[in-house]
Amino acid sequence: MNAGNGSSHLCFVLGGARSGKSRLAFTLAGQALPRAFVATAEPGDEEMAARIRKHQEDRDPTWETKEIPTEVSGWLKTHGAAYKTVVIDCLTLWLSNLLGSGVQPPQILACTDELMQSARMVPGTVVLVSNEVGMGIVPGDAVTRQFRDLAGIMNQRVAAAADTVYFTVSGLPMKLK
Repeated sequence: MNAGNGSSHLCFVLGGARSGKSRLAFTLAGQALPRAFVATAEPGDEEMAARIRKHQEDRDPTWETKEIPTEVSGWLKTHGAAYKTVVIDCLTLWLSNLLGSGVQPPQILACTDELMQSARMVPGTVVLVSNEVGMGIVPGDAVTRQFRDLAGIMNQRVAAAADTVYFTVSGLPMKLK
């Protein structure tokens, strides 16, 4: 994908749980203002609500937080041009939210492509964060295997469209692209 105005930069950060992805995303995002943090997490239980609160407390107050579980592409199209920097954290939860809202697996790739096209409309840096879920054991049930497979395909498409790609392991970033 080509940048529509020549000035967008898409950066993709992926890694395992607690690997340092979000910290790296904020570092890569830089200090350009205005900037938005697009959170896809929903507080479905008390533990997740506590995680969300912790992330909010840790975030610099110059970040405008937008809680958008599924309609990230639409938000980018409508509001993205107002920001020099956008961090979207995380695509794995976005995928889970899409599936939970009734989006069928065959539509996921189209949603992913639309997201990347919308991200190109931001006249600055967009950092997308996702979990690498394909490095563990094969899940024991069909639903979980399907999610793992969809996440892997989604991550491949995002990585192909991104200008730079990083993988984090134990807090250590590796630039892949």
